[in-house]
Amino acid sequence: MDLHREMSADIEAERQSALDLLGPSAPSVRASVAELLKHRTFVYPLSVLPVIVHAVETGAPGPAVPLAVVHELWWTSACYLDDLADGQAVFAAGGLGESEALLATVISGIPLPLLVVQSPRIPETARGSLSAEIVRCWITGTEGQLRDLRADVGAATRDAVVTAYLGKSGAPFSMVTAMAAQLAGRTDERVERWREFGNVFGILWQLFNDQQDILTGRNEDLANGTVTYLLACALENSGSAGRVLELHAAARRSPDAGAELTAILLAPDVLRQYEQDISVFRDRAHLLLRELGGDAAYLSVLHDLVDSASPMLLQAAEQIPRAVPAQY
Repeated sequence: MDLHREMSADIEAERQSALDLLGPSAPSVRASVAELLKHRTFVYPLSVLPVIVHAVETGAPGPAVPLAVVHELWWTSACYLDDLADGQAVFAAGGLGESEALLATVISGIPLPLLVVQSPRIPETARGSLSAEIVRCWITGTEGQLRDLRADVGAATRDAVVTAYLGKSGAPFSMVTAMAAQLAGRTDERVERWREFGNVFGILWQLFNDQQDILTGRNEDLANGTVTYLLACALENSGSAGRVLELHAAARRSPDAGAELTAILLAPDVLRQYEQDISVFRDRAHLLLRELGGDAAYLSVLHDLVDSASPMLLQAAEQIPRAVPAQY
């Protein structure tokens, strides 16, 4: 949070420079993308993640500010597409019409990030590898979303859900951590280690989001029939997998079924498994950071970020508050 406050003016200036890259012949495109970015604000300032990684490697966060903008652009696009898949496109589009928002989403997610990493702000030697990371991320992220949409809840296991999470959240975080290391001129081996850290952090962040969905009372995962890691834990540990499957199918239409399923998800045995697995992912992230090493001050920020992203928030018989708007 402190680093984001310190660098917010630089990130905003870089964001405006990125919009300028769309050129004078596309004023409608620029206006639409700007509206999309204005509407999609994020509670957590994770756009500084590539800035921190670059600073761990070099002691200098500034050169990676363009990657913070790439991160914002990617997530703005991905969040809108996720809303579209969930039937929330009108809400997610802000002042834009649904078709306008969809067109702006395409530009903000792929061409504009590519323009950013091809701009003069990025050393020419790094442009090709950074562009390839963006393409790779979209392919992997789309694979994860398709796995999510086509998930067979009857065959759901914790390992299968992790595979989907690696696409949904692992891909964008591993993209920016790998890009930061590439921008710093690090070896392929070290870049891959940062990619692994991004993947693990992405899993932790998805688990954090899953918990928030329940605690805020949004219950979007129930309404959408999403196969979450917590659901997989329930299927493996509740002792009544058949009933879990019945309730999961009914929860899309029945609040009573959703409430009964939530009670099963929050059973002590299920939460115990969930908490143990969160600890495994958290320990893996910390181990990777210790092995990577680097600037101690910025490395400590990453350790703190891992801890902040991996609390066990759910409790048995937790009272669920009323719904609030979804956030990043």
